[in-house]
Amino acid sequence: MTAAQAFTGLGAWQVMAWGLAFFGALYLAGGWGMSALTRWLQRRGIGRTLDTRPLRPGQLRQEWRQSLQSVLIFGFGMIVPWGLVQLGWARLAPDAGGWRIAAEIVALMLWNDVHFWINHRLLHTRLLGRLHGDHHRSVVTTPWSTYSFHPVEALMLGNVILLPMVVHDFSFWSLASVPVLSLLLNAIGHSNYDFFPRVSDTHALAASRRHHLHHARPNGNYGFALAFMDQLMRTRVTRPGGARPTH
Repeated sequence: MTAAQAFTGLGAWQVMAWGLAFFGALYLAGGWGMSALTRWLQRRGIGRTLDTRPLRPGQLRQEWRQSLQSVLIFGFGMIVPWGLVQLGWARLAPDAGGWRIAAEIVALMLWNDVHFWINHRLLHTRLLGRLHGDHHRSVVTTPWSTYSFHPVEALMLGNVILLPMVVHDFSFWSLASVPVLSLLLNAIGHSNYDFFPRVSDTHALAASRRHHLHHARPNGNYGFALAFMDQLMRTRVTRPGGARPTH
């Protein structure tokens, strides 16, 4: 039995239970793993902490509480892609080879950056800004900030695979890679650690620096792991003072 067959053969409650376990495990692994990694690097003088100020009182408790809400939404929300397959509105490729899966993962991660920029930019409008303020209470970010946002924001960001599913028959493993890689990159972005101080701000390896600047002055750097959307939409920030046009 393939992974796609196993997934589609689950019942609705089983899908939601597996979804809760999956996203809960991802969040815990990302938080603990990234915290341990940055401490290890700091002890060895590799990279640097971006913001040395202490966390505000109660910040971690708030991040854990809000992240629990997000895990519940993401976990229960697995019923939606499962339902698309059950209704015949989407199909999972049962026999995708390694090269196809790799190409699909690249395409999905590029789409993830586009999807994130669009939704993140909307969350910085007057209409939705108050909701996104829950996330920006973490001015000094931590790896536990990754899922720490309002339930509406969780719904907006959590639907990233739905449109791709209805336009292409993806492999189960390609779709499953999206939350895994997204959590990893999100934990890097919120790590408050500059892993590669010598690379430029637009380099893929400077994602944590770009997102740190976004939390320091949230009027630019709306992108996710890559800088191409901010460069394209002229919302790139290179200093805490604000966004500057890129040419």
